[in-house]
Amino acid sequence: MVVSPELYSASLIAVRDCMGTKAGERVLIVTDEPLRTIGYALWQAAKDLGTEVMLVEILPRASNGAEPPPEVAELMKMVDVVLCPTSKSLTHTDSRRAASASGARVATLPGVTEEIMVRCMNADYHKIAERTFRLCDELEKTSIVRVKAPSGTDVTLPIKGRKAHASSGLFREKGLWGNLPTGEAYLAPLEGESQGVVVVDGSMAQVGLVREPIRITVQDGYATDITGGAEAKRLIELLEPHGKDARTVAEFGIGTNDRAILTGLIIEDEKVMGTIHIAFGDNKSMGGSVRVASHLDGLIKEPTVWFDDKKVMEGGRFLI
Repeated sequence: MVVSPELYSASLIAVRDCMGTKAGERVLIVTDEPLRTIGYALWQAAKDLGTEVMLVEILPRASNGAEPPPEVAELMKMVDVVLCPTSKSLTHTDSRRAASASGARVATLPGVTEEIMVRCMNADYHKIAERTFRLCDELEKTSIVRVKAPSGTDVTLPIKGRKAHASSGLFREKGLWGNLPTGEAYLAPLEGESQGVVVVDGSMAQVGLVREPIRITVQDGYATDITGGAEAKRLIELLEPHGKDARTVAEFGIGTNDRAILTGLIIEDEKVMGTIHIAFGDNKSMGGSVRVASHLDGLIKEPTVWFDDKKVMEGGRFLI
């Protein structure tokens, strides 16, 4: 398999710089057929760093949050570093949570492409980390987040007491985990309490770029009504098999990666600086109580955001 020099360089940054991988460590790459090239590039980078690296290819999962085979879940707990370039996300799975709990440093790369790797892995992750941690500090002092946007979003998200998570791109300590490429501050709003309207006008996980905005009515922490065009229909189809839990308001996140651009692939889109995203479904990875094999992020452009009475973003521009 031929790996371009650009993809190899991006993979080396991921393994060496972001994960802090050292010679002699045990590294596991979990991939599937659509992302085999990325998996192989990460394997090559880990091998060249002198690690004991293993590459495992699984069958593509049916949905974001569906578990890998149990044998792979066991392997994930037995190594120092796990990287998961897979077509469906393994981020919000019990397998990933168990690997993190056992001390593995885990990076998931759901749906990543060679272009995204090359563009976003060359960002300044120290700057991204600084920006992300500052937002997390502010979030943890906040009781209620409010978001308004030109496309019609007007939603309140109570978050008091919830821990904010920094997906900073630097996962060098035991048990740390997140996406690569990355750059977001996020948390789980309190179950049953969010109210308002979310209008997804950027992109939607597993749906792609949104031509006709998806209008989602939120009542008592659930998406109760979803309207719009073909994209809205597709979202309803994705949620349907998973029942009411899949409609839980699961996440509020703010993008902090200045290299990321809107592509229709949520792994990059949710990191775009100047956007926010609201996800529905599993929130257990973020300190919530809902476990469901679905987690779908919707991206909102040009948001104005308040942390309690403090305006922190206006039209997608940071004020802090």
